[in-house]
Amino acid sequence: MDEPTTSVSRRNFIKGVIAGGATASASGYLFRQNGVLAQRSAPGSVERLVTLNVNGQNRPVDIAHEETLAMTLRYKLGLTGTKLGCDRAECGACTVLVDGRTHYACSILTHMVRGREIKTVEGLEGPNGELHPVQQAVMDEAGFQCAFCAPGFIMSMVALVEDKPGFTRDEAAHALSGHICRCGDYNKILNSAMRAGEIARST
Repeated sequence: MDEPTTSVSRRNFIKGVIAGGATASASGYLFRQNGVLAQRSAPGSVERLVTLNVNGQNRPVDIAHEETLAMTLRYKLGLTGTKLGCDRAECGACTVLVDGRTHYACSILTHMVRGREIKTVEGLEGPNGELHPVQQAVMDEAGFQCAFCAPGFIMSMVALVEDKPGFTRDEAAHALSGHICRCGDYNKILNSAMRAGEIARST
């Protein structure tokens, strides 16, 4: 009597390889602690599982070596207020604060900001729901048209207001010069910045 033969399709073979790789990767995280089964990173490599301080919360996230902060914020942490425009540090739409200073999130690698304080537009609202002076000013002045660029402009305004609330219009223009508004509403944006300074000085 003929014995039954077992055939493995190309699809099933590939699925098995992928599943095996995922299991090996997961076990690497499980046994990363000290001991016989500990897995050490190669010299010069980047830890994939890192913890970021974002908007006052510690957020664990699995990253790739070449992953930018903008990609991590948007696609790993769901903070889509950080926009991706040019993706080459020209438009300013992805601007966030790192230790209180503005940075293009599309041009800084995620692993470079471990241990630093990251703030996105989602983190501006106060604990009781109160708006940041910049958010209030943007509402008062109707500062944006399509508003795609708004989060980046807002984060740079926040840095400006918190560093020097008594700035001049020329200083505001200089501080926001790294941003592009596709609608060309620069005058209203500067009006918003000046209004934000007024609100900050009065509180």
